[in-house]
Amino acid sequence: MARKETAADAANPGRLKQIVLTYKMTRKADTKIGLVLAAVGIITFGVLLGIGFLIGHPIYLGILGVLLAFLATAIVFGRRAERAAFGQMEGQPGAAAAVLDNIGRGWTTTPAVAMNRSQDVVHRAVGKAGIVLVAEGNPNRVKSLLAAEKKKMNRVVADVPVHDVIVGDGEGQVPLKKLRTTMLKYPRVLTGSQVTATTDRLRALGDLMSNMPLPKGPMPKGMKLPKGGPNGR
Repeated sequence: MARKETAADAANPGRLKQIVLTYKMTRKADTKIGLVLAAVGIITFGVLLGIGFLIGHPIYLGILGVLLAFLATAIVFGRRAERAAFGQMEGQPGAAAAVLDNIGRGWTTTPAVAMNRSQDVVHRAVGKAGIVLVAEGNPNRVKSLLAAEKKKMNRVVADVPVHDVIVGDGEGQVPLKKLRTTMLKYPRVLTGSQVTATTDRLRALGDLMSNMPLPKGPMPKGMKLPKGGPNGR
């Protein structure tokens, strides 16, 4: 019991610190967050307390009002914090990978499975909906990257559906803040064992970073790479 209490006491300051940090980060993008949260809490509590006086139970409804005010404030804070976070990430390289990493259980994500010289990139996620290829960058350039990755997927896992998403605000694209929702809407067609088998087969392909032919050990002093990169002649 003593160990559990000590662990709980140690966790609480960490959670409070995280909430404070999240609030400070949100306030930078949403300067009215404090006023909005205060208004939500006061109005919720006021409405419940007013109902309590009308029906003759102000104490009971007042206590309920405190609890519901806290709940409503937490919900509004979470949504506005998420909106602010997406606003700060939008347009930043790797923003889609960050969303995929937090998509939830049942998904295995591999960032940067393909990239071109312009730093347009394709990430891969595997779940019960199949394989989802998520592209970031210029819409015209990433189409060729997606097409190449789809061909690769068809050679390795031809029996698994492959979806593709281009992150952006243009026509036919998916905004960053709606990426998670879009992926969760895909129909689930694979079982857990099929997802595991697909992930294992794709793991052999690796990602862009693991496939790069980088030399082992430090580069000798004064040595230059040959023209054309590591594989140049």
